[in-house]
Amino acid sequence: MLSNIRIILINTFHPGNIGSAARAMKTMGLSDLCLVTPQQFPDSNADSMAAGAQDVLAGARVFQTLDEAIADCSMVVGTSARTRNHTFTRPMLTAEDCAEKLVTQASRNPVALVFGQETMGLTNQELEKCHYHVSIDANPEYPVLNVASAIQILCYDIRKAELRKTQAEYSDNEADEYPLARELEYFYEHLEDTLNDIDFIIKQHPGLVMTRLRRLFNRSRPEAKELNMLRGILAAVQKSAVSKQTSSDKDD
Repeated sequence: MLSNIRIILINTFHPGNIGSAARAMKTMGLSDLCLVTPQQFPDSNADSMAAGAQDVLAGARVFQTLDEAIADCSMVVGTSARTRNHTFTRPMLTAEDCAEKLVTQASRNPVALVFGQETMGLTNQELEKCHYHVSIDANPEYPVLNVASAIQILCYDIRKAELRKTQAEYSDNEADEYPLARELEYFYEHLEDTLNDIDFIIKQHPGLVMTRLRRLFNRSRPEAKELNMLRGILAAVQKSAVSKQTSSDKDD
């Protein structure tokens, strides 16, 4: 999903911000950096600020227009301050909501998060090309963020949203890996029979052995394969117990 999320910088005038953007992206697992008419690129300042994200910087694509950069994207989100007034506004998202929408849509198609020039941000014409606008809830008395800092914050929210989605998908699949309730009951019956066979439990005075063992296995929640292995062990124990009993009877 993260490989389908594109970070677009428009008309960046300080090359160091391009390198910082690459570093912010790589820290959060993003890699698709696109530049629209950068004023200086490639540049040694971009290289030095990228630090360990040289691969992201080397893979950056340069476009002449925003239209070209977003042509294959199914959703485009533009960064914008809440205080800006437009004749036709687009829905304003929080950073968290923006991340959720980008990650969800990125599972199917490329999406883009667009940042304007350092001093003026996105123009109204550029914002009109976006499906949504996103704003970072900074201090209203001084809501000034360096573009690289803004990228880092939004990439962090994207990373968290991707992790939540991955965890949810993993949880949805957990049922396939764990035994059903009736299979656990079969195991407990098998366990009790085995403990009886080896005289670990005295049928007339069973005590709390099985209650405590149930608590133990419910707490550890063995997976289906682990439960099958445990039942295999129980079967082997029962077989061995029968074999020893038979040998003892013969000796007698």
